[in-house]
Formats: sequence, C-alpha cells, structure tokens
Amino acid sequence: MSSLNRFQQEFIEFLVRSDVLTFGDFTTKSGRQTPYFVNTGMVRTGSQMECFASFYAQSIAERVGDDFDLLFGPAYKGIPLVTSVASCLAREHGIDRGFCFDRKEIKDHGEGGMLVGSVPVDGNRVLLVEDVTTAGTSIRETVPKLRATADVELAGLVISVDRRERGTGDRSALDQLSEELEMPCIAIVTVHDIIEFLHQREIDGKILIDDEIRARMEQYLQEHGPRDHTV
Repeated sequence: MSSLNRFQQEFIEFLVRSDVLTFGDFTTKSGRQTPYFVNTGMVRTGSQMECFASFYAQSIAERVGDDFDLLFGPAYKGIPLVTSVASCLAREHGIDRGFCFDRKEIKDHGEGGMLVGSVPVDGNRVLLVEDVTTAGTSIRETVPKLRATADVELAGLVISVDRRERGTGDRSALDQLSEELEMPCIAIVTVHDIIEFLHQREIDGKILIDDEIRARMEQYLQEHGPRDHTV
C-alpha cells in the first residue's frame, strides 16, 4: 500500500497525464544525465494551469495556512504560476493575497522597477512559489531583488517536485536552501514519492516505471543525492 495520500497520488497522475513528468534519457542544465525529467513548461492550457495551481493552493492552505502577506513567482515560469496560485487560493480557500513577479531586465519607463504586481513593503511575509528547484539558483537570484525593494521576511518556498539532489555540499539542494535563507521549503512530492507510486503501476494502460527505470533512477539518486541519509 502506498504511503502517499490521495492528494499526492492525484498530483503525480496529473504530472504524467500532462507530460510534465517523462522518463528516458535527458541532460539537466548542470550537465547531469538523468533518466527522468520534470518540465512544467508542458502545462500549456487553461485547464491544465488551473489544475496545476490548485494543487499548489491546497498544499499552501494545508501546510502554510494564511501566515503570509504576498506571493512571489520568479520569472519566467513563475509568472503564470504565481498568478494562477493566487487566484486558486482566493477562490478555493478564501486566502486572498497580493502577488508579484520579477523582470529579467530593469524597465526604465512607465512604472519602472524590477517587480511587477503587488510590490512588497517593509514587514511583509513573502511566500515564494517555484516550479522545480534543482540547485536553487533562481531563488538565490531573486531574493536579493525582494530585499532590495523592502525589508521583507521569507515565509517559505513551495515547489512541485523535490528531485532530492545534492547542493554544493552533502545535503540536498532544497535543505541547503532552507537553511541558507532561513525559511521552510515545501515540495508537493519528492522523486522518492514518484518512484514509490509509479513503480509497476499502470497509468492509462502504460507502466512508466518498470524495474529497469526504477533501477536507473535509484542509481542516479545514489550518485547525485544527498549524503546525509535524509530523503
């Protein structure tokens, strides 16, 4: 019997059916050869985005509650995500909060500035939403932009899948990011959850993780996963 709750199981099924989660031979941005890939750019229709954001909203409502003032999504993939999550939180959970996102380049006309939307003010607790964080680079780049705008507190980070890969040390990149920025980092599911739920399980008549794929994934995690024995 799976240790995942129904919410997590449905999220993994959504990732598969929307082609966000695929298996094969891929090369990550860091140059690693990986047997699976998570590409949230495959969320390409209104109904898919609404469903994707609804999972985030439920996770936030259950694990963070309303203890934040503002949602932030880093450009580019974080822009439609934070917009949709803010809408789902208001509609489905009664948590109505402002949201903002950053620009890649400073705008020197119109309203100007690096942030678009509900710009944070001193004392705001900002909750970050990101698609997938492998090394935490985008978060490390955008947090200084927030702090340059106002004296904010970080309420946390919510992502879709924790790949459970090492950061610059022996710990996982997400754990390292949590410690470095002094905020909770929440993943809806981890790669271990994915392996557990999909191994030898048919989704729409197809088994995506057979014994061979599972062995490849576990070998990848042994090579690139954290060495602190936490999962």
